Amino acid sequence: MIATAEPPSHSPVIRTIAMPADTNPAGDIFGGWLMAHMDLAAGNVATRRAKGRVATVAVEAMSFLSPVLVGDEVSFYGEVLSLGRTSLRIRIEAWRRPREGETLNKVTEATFTFVAIGMDRRPRPIEGA
Repeated sequence: MIATAEPPSHSPVIRTIAMPADTNPAGDIFGGWLMAHMDLAAGNVATRRAKGRVATVAVEAMSFLSPVLVGDEVSFYGEVLSLGRTSLRIRIEAWRRPREGETLNKVTEATFTFVAIGMDRRPRPIEGA
């Protein structure tokens, strides 16, 4: 995984605050909480590009580079990496900012693969692919 020095220059897809309910008994933010938000962000990017319903079909490996603490603002940045006839690959990066600070740290990144789904719940072509 390539770590970048600063977050992407475009706006994040979503932002949220890590809350106490998102932790395990030791007080650490669940990795699954991060992954769920990354899937939401990737789904948003994929839905907009596919102009309709999509389904997550794969997620490439994630490595956790930095912990997320309660109160951190977490921003999820997304971009389309590739487009197939019925599928898209979306990269999502998660960055954290401490509640009372300005320093941004990359938390993780992953590539999500989606398939465009038609009304019949079967794969459909993506316009412009």
